[in-house]
Amino acid sequence: MSSPDTRAAAEAAIEISQVEHVYGAGAAAVTAVGPVDLTVAAGEFLVLVGASGCGKSTLLRLIAGFEEPTSGSVRTAGAVPRPGHGAGLVFQQPRLFPWLTVGGNVELALRYAGVPRQERVARVPALLAKVGLDGIAHRRTWQISGGQQQRVAIARALAVDNPLLLLDEPFAALDALTRERLQEDLRRVSAATGRTSVFVTHSVDEAVFLGSRVVVLSARPGRVVLDVAVDLPRAGLPPDELRGLPAYAALRATIGHAVRDAAAVA
Repeated sequence: MSSPDTRAAAEAAIEISQVEHVYGAGAAAVTAVGPVDLTVAAGEFLVLVGASGCGKSTLLRLIAGFEEPTSGSVRTAGAVPRPGHGAGLVFQQPRLFPWLTVGGNVELALRYAGVPRQERVARVPALLAKVGLDGIAHRRTWQISGGQQQRVAIARALAVDNPLLLLDEPFAALDALTRERLQEDLRRVSAATGRTSVFVTHSVDEAVFLGSRVVVLSARPGRVVLDVAVDLPRAGLPPDELRGLPAYAALRATIGHAVRDAAAVA
């Protein structure tokens, strides 16, 4: 019979063990992150929050496999992460191809994944509908709003059945109303797909609204100063009512204090 530790490791979507990451060398060396120990269970929606420069995006790039840790180890599904494998990515800017249609941008992700053309064409409308973009597959990306462009980027990240969804401040450049609408849609899509998600933000309210778990990082080098579960009754509760709950306000205050205290140490 396997031990509890063995079973926990098998169920972990992300394992970060004693990770440090240094940019540069010698006198110019800067430690951006670490040491960090973090285990993320399959299906969790983890939000990384902290002040600018605390290493949130660096940690996300390590999880995505774009960079390797200077020391320690990162594992996703038990293996060393590789760029473009096992994770859908959404950045602050949508990074769409303007010469392709909205549908063409989503279809491209399916083509890279080796999905046959007939199946690609059939799947695109459903993927766009999942993010609230019914009926605009034929339009060019420059003909739609910034919020719609970011929805296309999310649909593209969801196109391939990757176990991870990694999002680096995807709503930071949007107006408040569009941002709130996209938060609602992302939470709904995440719950429906059951993917493990890691979301980077500066916003405490966004962290509480989206996350099933929130991790606050200290000032550089980023270390975990708070790791808290977000246990709120989301099912069937409109966003305004969710934000109005005393438990929501209490979590927001706790996380906000931790972010401010960590930033003050810098």
